[in-house]
Amino acid sequence: MRQASQSDARKKDTREKIQLGGLIVKAGLRYEKRALLLGLLIDGVSRITADEGERERLTAIGSEAFTNDPE
Repeated sequence: MRQASQSDARKKDTREKIQLGGLIVKAGLRYEKRALLLGLLIDGVSRITADEGERERLTAIGSEAFTNDPE
């Protein structure tokens, strides 16, 4: 039973990572260097932590991108 639970946890983790990678592709950043992607994410965290307005602005941009998704 423990092994099944660990397997389910690994599957869930893998699915989450694939979804997060899909966001990188959706944003048009597929071919960017990993260091740049990490830098963007680190900078983004500092921006949304310091400024609630920035969090709301970026959320609106992301929501619009999902809404306009042709898939």
